[in-house]
Amino acid sequence: MSKPKSPFTKAQLLPQEETLEISKQKGNLLIGIPKETYFQEKRICLTPDAVTAIVANGHDVIIESGAGDEAGFSDTDYSEAGAELTKDTKKVFGCSIVLKVEPPTLDEIELIQPKTVLISALQLKTCGKEYFEALAKKKITALAFEFIKDVDHSYPAVKALSEIAGTASVLIAAELMVNAKKGNGMLLGNISGVPPVEVVIIGAGTVGEFATRSALGLGANVKVFDSSITRLRKLQVNVGRPLHTSTLQPKYLMKALLRCDVAIGALRGKNRSPVVVTEMMVENMKKGAVIIDVGIDMGGCFETSQMTSHDNPTIIKHDVIHYAVPNIPARYPKTASIAISNIFSPYLLDIAESGGIENAIRFDSGLKNGLYFYRGILTNKSVADWFDMSYSDINLIIF
Repeated sequence: MSKPKSPFTKAQLLPQEETLEISKQKGNLLIGIPKETYFQEKRICLTPDAVTAIVANGHDVIIESGAGDEAGFSDTDYSEAGAELTKDTKKVFGCSIVLKVEPPTLDEIELIQPKTVLISALQLKTCGKEYFEALAKKKITALAFEFIKDVDHSYPAVKALSEIAGTASVLIAAELMVNAKKGNGMLLGNISGVPPVEVVIIGAGTVGEFATRSALGLGANVKVFDSSITRLRKLQVNVGRPLHTSTLQPKYLMKALLRCDVAIGALRGKNRSPVVVTEMMVENMKKGAVIIDVGIDMGGCFETSQMTSHDNPTIIKHDVIHYAVPNIPARYPKTASIAISNIFSPYLLDIAESGGIENAIRFDSGLKNGLYFYRGILTNKSVADWFDMSYSDINLIIF
């Protein structure tokens, strides 16, 4: 009788060595924070408290002198937190990790060392093709903090800054109603015996939600418009009370704008904000009404909007006050800096814990989503499509 053949070879039947997972090697970070040079940018990426936590974990932080002044953080605050202060801009940009709020200028990229990790906003609408070519030349690994995703697949940086923009839009409107030239002199509040102010909010995202919260808190009558029933429903649930909500139907929007004292535009589109309020609608608004176009950095929701600055924030068209300043959170640099710092610091500690940016990206898909350049290779399809450039899928480079 023949022996039954085994499906295994003799070598496979012998005891094998077990392969164990290699532990992650922690890394020490050298972080540079230069002074922001972009027009009216007053924010800074890390607060002194965040620097204290990062230094306590064995990392080094070099900050350009005066970088935190506009946000209310002095050089002494950072020095006492354990950071090294310097007036040498080149030394700051020479660090292995460079943190900025705004993307670096072409001159600043020249100061960055090859193979540096750059973490900043991307601001796709203000960058040119030469910006990406300069990053490629230096073989830089770059992350855009507005593209980084959280565990719940939301964008924490965008959400935090949108919360500020939403709340601020109502506070700015309240200020303009009494202080702006041709303002209507009304208080944005609910006073006994006085009809409450009417506020129209176009857009039910994070900006719209926090604008709604603030307006309701002050006692205004609020009407919210959006193209998505789901977003309108979610806003009502989050605010915790019934609201006047409507889809973007011109007839109802026109009727609401005729009666409102404040109109806030908070709609965003893929490439630009959709224009939903025509010049004819604005012409029919109350004299002295206020428009806050939060979406102006993407074109604006109002046809009559014209981009302004923090120094000269308003223009008047058809007797309606228009406020269309991009980057509203920069008006509140300390609050915005704390919000950004709360997002940056855990990611920096995670990068160190993982043993470097490569391992952090490998294990954190949300962080990987923020990556748009890896060692000089463009890895973001949106950027590639926008500027007609070739790109490589990061999953084929790091796996």
